[in-house]
Amino acid sequence: MPVHHPDQIRTLLETARTIALVGASEKPRRPSHEVMVFLQHQGYRVIPVNPRLAGQTLLGETVHADLTSLPEPVDMADLFLAPARTDAVIDEAIALNIPVLWLQVGVINEAGAARAEAAGLTVVMDRCPKQEIPKLGIRPMAFRA
Repeated sequence: MPVHHPDQIRTLLETARTIALVGASEKPRRPSHEVMVFLQHQGYRVIPVNPRLAGQTLLGETVHADLTSLPEPVDMADLFLAPARTDAVIDEAIALNIPVLWLQVGVINEAGAARAEAAGLTVVMDRCPKQEIPKLGIRPMAFRA
């Protein structure tokens, strides 16, 4: 069952440092772009993933085609994809043993979430870290005690 308890979400967000943002957009008005900017300002390293933009630079980071092409391990994969497009990415996250799989608001894949949890991943579904961080009062990393 995906994580919904505020204390669990707080712990996930306070311990993550590097996030792969799958479905990153170069368009400033797209939610994925806004969330990437927000997370970077919170102190996270956000690595954009989008096969269409692979090799380009987005907000100071090189865009990668998929999770398997990331240059380093990440603490969380944040998915901005249509639910029907999440299965392959969930399988990549499982294969790479990415600790947290975060499916954005409206991105619901119960079967994929169950697969990820059975493989030992923690899943957050139908939530947005940009909304959760201020709601939970999580301070930017630079200001955490």
